[in-house]
Amino acid sequence: MERKISTTGKCLCGNIEIKASSMSKDLGVCHCGMCRRWSAGPFFAVECGIDIEIKGEEFLSVFDSSEWAQRAFCKNCGTNLFYKLKQNSQHIVSSELFNQPDLEFDHQIFIDEKPQYYEFLNKTKKMTGKEVFAEFSGEE
Repeated sequence: MERKISTTGKCLCGNIEIKASSMSKDLGVCHCGMCRRWSAGPFFAVECGIDIEIKGEEFLSVFDSSEWAQRAFCKNCGTNLFYKLKQNSQHIVSSELFNQPDLEFDHQIFIDEKPQYYEFLNKTKKMTGKEVFAEFSGEE
């Protein structure tokens, strides 16, 4: 069963709108230190592939956050929008931009960097940072 939908979402002030043509309905959480610093907690996100449209690009700020990814936010309200993998232009977008109540929380990444002071009770796939990089690179 294909778990993809077409949907739109907005930043807090509404100056940026993102249309995702094939957003996954599988929600993931990243516990890496960079995502937690960026979002003041784990980053809740959905994979939106490379086929997204952005309206209000004049409000978009993008910066290289690592060798492998860029992060984007709204210049006006500061809403964290997405990170984009440089290798394949895949967009991992904040799930909270979209009003999609039927997402399924099914995976957590960088579980080895998760602080001990919180824990999710959901049954999810859990991957370490090493496992995430191995999956993205195709190496085992």
